[in-house]
Amino acid sequence: MLQPRVVLAPIDFSDAAHESTEIAADMASRFGAALLLAHVVPALPKLPHDITVIFKEGEYERHLHDEALRRVAALSAKYAQTGLAVTSDVGIANDVGMEILRIAEREKADLIVIATHGMSGWRSLAFGSVAEKVVRMAQCPVLLLRAPRRAQQ
Repeated sequence: MLQPRVVLAPIDFSDAAHESTEIAADMASRFGAALLLAHVVPALPKLPHDITVIFKEGEYERHLHDEALRRVAALSAKYAQTGLAVTSDVGIANDVGMEILRIAEREKADLIVIATHGMSGWRSLAFGSVAEKVVRMAQCPVLLLRAPRRAQQ
């Protein structure tokens, strides 16, 4: 029988991810498990030096990381107030799915609860699916929650 001690909830701050995080928190509460919130900031490609656009990738990436830290801390505090043991992880990676899997392995997650955003057709082929990669490659059980039809539009 599944008796998770650590429930990982990847969060990208979309409505679907917030809903799946609620379910992950409920499951963690029911099992007496810890809730692990994880957000991965997609790494920005480095621009060639001869580009004349004034864009500082490093500063922008730090801004995204700092904003993610703030948002994850607020979400962690919300769930901690309910009595859950909550930890969090915010990283930057080229491959978001692989980073979620690395976090799951490093933190010994027993269950991953993740939302799909309903990408299909050419968009799924072009961009891939973080949830699909997590489902295919995770070493622990994964609960995949389909985004409601209104969130897919």
